[in-house]
Amino acid sequence: MTTEALTTRIQSIFREKHGTAPLMVQSPGRINIIGEHTDYNDGFVLPGAIDRYIICAIAKNDTANQCSVYAADMEEDCTFSLHDVKPSDKGSWKNYVLGVVAEIRKKGEQLSGFDIVFGGNIPKGSGLSSSAALENSIAFGLNSLFGLGMSRKEMMLLSQKAEHNFVGVQCGIMDQFASMQGQEDHVLLLDCRTLDFRPVQIDLGDYEILLINTNVKHSLADSAYNDRRNACEAGVKALRTVFPEIRALRDATEDHLDRIKNQIPEEVYTQCLYVIQENNRVQQAIEAIAQHNIGQLGALLFASHNGLQHQYQVSCPELDFLVEKARENPAIQGSRMMGGGFGGCTINIIKKGAAEAFVDSLREEYVRTFDKEPDTYSLALTKGTDVQA
Repeated sequence: MTTEALTTRIQSIFREKHGTAPLMVQSPGRINIIGEHTDYNDGFVLPGAIDRYIICAIAKNDTANQCSVYAADMEEDCTFSLHDVKPSDKGSWKNYVLGVVAEIRKKGEQLSGFDIVFGGNIPKGSGLSSSAALENSIAFGLNSLFGLGMSRKEMMLLSQKAEHNFVGVQCGIMDQFASMQGQEDHVLLLDCRTLDFRPVQIDLGDYEILLINTNVKHSLADSAYNDRRNACEAGVKALRTVFPEIRALRDATEDHLDRIKNQIPEEVYTQCLYVIQENNRVQQAIEAIAQHNIGQLGALLFASHNGLQHQYQVSCPELDFLVEKARENPAIQGSRMMGGGFGGCTINIIKKGAAEAFVDSLREEYVRTFDKEPDTYSLALTKGTDVQA
């Protein structure tokens, strides 16, 4: 569904349910060129906001504390009192909304009753961060509606806390940041420690970005995600016994890690090694973009996937199949899994006009092997969360 049609639908549902004209907020999903699982290690990432959105309609109602939220795509309701905001069932979309409301209340901000209707055209489970877009849309909408005066930085940090405390995923800041701060035609080089960032215009020349969705539904709330984070923290703890100046894997080199290799389990070593190498790849990617060296940028994507598959171990057979097919295709410069892992999309740098033939060449074998169809998306880089004009 186009964004215009989605907006009309959400606005219409809100008017039918509540009889008033709502404030309309659009919040984009995101891609990440490179820098996967580096964000919660104080590292560097290279994401951008994309023209797939959560659209949120929001308005005050005439109550002091009663709130309603309607998820149009799932046709599900959530009602609650501002006096009693607590987590819903594990895995429910409601926790992304409730978590944001709870964090705003925790700050001491004054809210009154409100109604929300939302829907989206970000494919769920695709690794395009529909959850961060939803969190940001709620934070931005409530901030605008109640005049809370929060900055974009405050809102995205609040969205991250909501995910930590209500969803149970100890995510880094990248998803919320890219969705909130995105800029048209740019990716963002983000330092996840300082939150300093630099817009980077990306010109792929004769190439474009193609996303292929495995249609394997991943869940970042699964223990595997938090297990990886725990492994990184264990590595840092061991590193600090020899190098007390190291605060996160962002500060470590491969030489540092080799010094303590015998003090940590092999799995912790390889996962920490991946993060250190991936941080280096982000810096190399910036150089490749500046030099318009698409071949080098693509090689870095292939190297990133190799690390995610074999060192960090967050890939899956469907993702590996798509990347391997990309390696074999001369029209593709680079490919890797994108997002938390265990499903979602591959991001591919492909010759303009070659996408349809590439997907047609692998579709039959993919369906035969995995008993599901892959989906494809072309996209544009866009601005971050905002009120619709």
